[in-house]
Parts: sequence; structure tokens; C-alpha cells
Amino acid sequence: MAAVALKCTAPWRFVKLRSLVRSTVPSLKFHTTASPMMAATVEQFEQAKSNLSTLKNDPGNEVKLKIYALFKQATQGPCNTPKPGMLDFVNKVKWDAWKALGSISQDEARQQYCDLVGSLVAAEGGSSAQVAAQPAGSGVAYETLLVTTEDGITTIKLNRPAKKNAITTEMYNDIIAALEQAAKDDSVITIFTGAGDFYCSGNDLSNFTKIPEGGVEQMARSGGDLLRKYVKAYIDFPKPLVAVVNGPAVGISVTVLGLFDLVYATERATFHTPFSQLGQSAEGCSSFTFPKIMGATKATEMLLFNKKLTAAQASELGLVTEVFPDSSFQSEVWTRLKAYAQLPPNSLALSKQLIRSVEKERLHAVNDAEVELLMERWVSDECFNAVMSFFQAKAKL
Repeated sequence: MAAVALKCTAPWRFVKLRSLVRSTVPSLKFHTTASPMMAATVEQFEQAKSNLSTLKNDPGNEVKLKIYALFKQATQGPCNTPKPGMLDFVNKVKWDAWKALGSISQDEARQQYCDLVGSLVAAEGGSSAQVAAQPAGSGVAYETLLVTTEDGITTIKLNRPAKKNAITTEMYNDIIAALEQAAKDDSVITIFTGAGDFYCSGNDLSNFTKIPEGGVEQMARSGGDLLRKYVKAYIDFPKPLVAVVNGPAVGISVTVLGLFDLVYATERATFHTPFSQLGQSAEGCSSFTFPKIMGATKATEMLLFNKKLTAAQASELGLVTEVFPDSSFQSEVWTRLKAYAQLPPNSLALSKQLIRSVEKERLHAVNDAEVELLMERWVSDECFNAVMSFFQAKAKL
């Protein structure tokens, strides 16, 4: 269906109408998650359309409906055509998918289209040259991230939407490298956000199932070294760092927020740190930053007793700077960020250094202590049993 509408020549273009009609539009969730900071150019959009035809695997009817809807929104704007009749099953499903995008702009739809196609190409091992989602001015290409630098803003977008942006070992290394690059580039501020409906679902727990030759102890040492380096990259980052939390956030994606300078969230975002549930302990310097930000008892409720916060609650406690309606989240936030990027860069960097310098040594010490405790947790029977219980419960769903 979508493939036909987009004149796609991928092997999966001839989808059967029966399977298409079984796609249920109500299950689709369209959100304006692409950043309007700098929409994809017309050339990049055309390249994305071309890249779509190179896909070897059928991405599924739901994804194809989303591709179709974004294409229509990007080229024609919001859906204003009459609704097809009830018996016109195929066109009705397509119309519903397009209508579900609401009033997002053509520029935003074009960027989302490029992001989605880019992630599909990357998932099949396509080269970075094939991924058209990155605007001009982009730096290094990463397998798990979309990193762009333009108009004084470097954006690091977690790009595993099918896995809710869960962080793999490779992704940790990519984020560290992206932060190191952003620290040296000519941008004024750096932004973190997520592709798709999630900001980040925390650690990909499959990381804990890959036991190296050195056994669990070796895995714990390697994991501890990587975690220490990862958190250190946030502590030492010299420029203003802003989280644009476009959906639910879990685990380490929440704990490191205490090291950001601003945290903007959509109203549908949630914040969850289920460490004790998994037999683990806090990281990301949250054992220090959370009590300081929200008070000891509220921090305890989150870090020890797995309390999940709504965006409004997180804002009341000081973890989130400001919450925005989901319908206007991207436009409001990025308008503000573009204005911030016009401020004198040296003034911003030096002022941040002044604010953070008092606690920097303490943060490094906290990071070391948290990592040491986690390494002990990872080799414990309690942690192992908790993680296994999680996988067993997940398998039953």
C-alpha cells in the first residue's frame, strides 16, 4: 500500500490487501518527535525516498502506514480530503493514518520521514551515506545515533526507536564519542533527545546476558569501566547540555538528568528508576544529585522504591525545568533553543564552568563510588535472580 503510493521498488512493495486491512490504525501512535531545529532539505527528502527502495526486508504494515502518512503530510500538508467510504478498506486505512498526524508542519513531517527511513536503512546495515536523515553540517555518523550540528546546536538523537532507544554497549561508546565531538565542535549548546515515541528505556538488558570468557566478574569490570567513562563524559561536558525528553525515560537516561543544565519534557513523559526491582543500585551521580534537587525523601522514593514520576511531578520536584503540551512540545522547545544558541558561546561555557566547578570533584567521587557498588551488585546472586525474573516475566507477556 504505502510502497505503491511512494512508487517504491523494494521487494516488499506488493503487500497483499488482506494483510493491509488487518493493520489497525488505532494502534499507531503519531507524535511530533522530529526536531524542527533544521528540517531535512528537499534533497535529503528525495534521497530518503530513493533509499526506501533499497530495503530488503518488509518493515511491516504499521511502519508502512506511517511512512505513507508522513509522505502525504510532508508533500501536501494536513489531511483535508474527504474520508473514504466504509467499504473502501484500503484507502480508509491510509486516510486514517494520514489524519492521525494532525497539524504537524510539512517540515516536521519531512524530517520525521527522513528519520524513519534512515533508521530502517541503518537497521539493515546500510552505509551512513544511505541514511538521509541528517541535515547538512552533520559530523561523524554513528550506528545507533543521529548526530547533527547546525545553527549553533549539536543534537544527539538516540536512534533505536524499535527498541525504545534502549542503550546497548555499542550505544554507550557512541554517546561518549558524540559528547567528546560536541565538546570540540563550533556549536553553542548540545541537545539530547530520542527518535520515536520514547526518550530512552534505559539499559538494554541483553547487555547482561552476554557473558565474556572471563565470566561474570570480567563482565562487571568491563561494564563498570564503561559506565564510569560514560557518566564522566556528562560531568566534564563544557557547554550547556539540554535534554529534550520526548517520551518516557527509564533508568540511566533519568539518573544522568541531574547532570544536565536544562530538562524540557512533553506532558506525556514519565521518569522511572527501577533499580532495586532489578537488584541493582543508583548510578549517573543520582545518589548525590537527586537528594540535592528534590530532597532526601522524594529521592529515596524514586531510587529505592521505584516510584515513577509523571512529567508534572518531575517538574514540581525540580528534576524537569519545564513541561510542554505534547501537541506543541517540539515547536515551543526548539524555538527557545534556537534563541539560546544565539547567545555568546564563551559567556555560556564560562558561566556553566563557574556554576559546576564547586561540585565537579564531588561528582567524580560519587561516580566512582556508585560504579564500585554496581560492580558488586552485578556479580551478586540477588541481582542475577532479579534480572532473570524480569526476563521470565517479559517472556510471559
